[in-house]
Amino acid sequence: MGGIIVDSGNFDWSKGDYDQLTKPDESYHGLVFTEHFGKSAYAARLRTVGLRDLGTIQSPVNAFLTLLGLDTLALRMERHSKTALEVAEFMENSDYVGSVSYPFLKSSKSYDLANKYLKGGSGVLSFCIKGDRDTAARFIESLELIRLAVHLADARSLVLHPASSTHRQLSDENLNEGRIPKTRPSKIDKSKIMDDLFSFKIFILFLSKKASR
Repeated sequence: MGGIIVDSGNFDWSKGDYDQLTKPDESYHGLVFTEHFGKSAYAARLRTVGLRDLGTIQSPVNAFLTLLGLDTLALRMERHSKTALEVAEFMENSDYVGSVSYPFLKSSKSYDLANKYLKGGSGVLSFCIKGDRDTAARFIESLELIRLAVHLADARSLVLHPASSTHRQLSDENLNEGRIPKTRPSKIDKSKIMDDLFSFKIFILFLSKKASR
């Protein structure tokens, strides 16, 4: 497991509730990181306390793999974002989908902010299919090309339905309180919903339409 932390050195850590940086650190003879390192306080504490206490040093192989991934990160994120936007736009126009959330959709309330601050929207999007919790579960079970997994930033295509997996012990009321969608509320005739609702026939249709352009 590996990763990277980017600190531009432009944030003033003395303004805010950052006790580990603004108060004396007894393990370093009462050193106050913000006073001694200024805007580099966060990076300095990572390299001292974090390194000493947690041993945050990668093995050579893991470091090599992390750097190898970083070499193509910009290209992969560009492609992830482009593909996610195309899928989101396709879903938005589907009769099977109740709503789609992706910041670069023109219908998104975050569209203007996304264009102002971001270069891409990543490969993560969320959507609600029409039906109830069971409908969404059937959709997940019918997938063949996409894997059910709790994971982010993967090179594979993955899907997760919180209401039937990570949050399945919660009641519908609890889900609503936490704004965790079951799918859209069941306001349509269930007899009109096919068991293979949306499966990935719709996704195959999307791919075929894209290939025919």
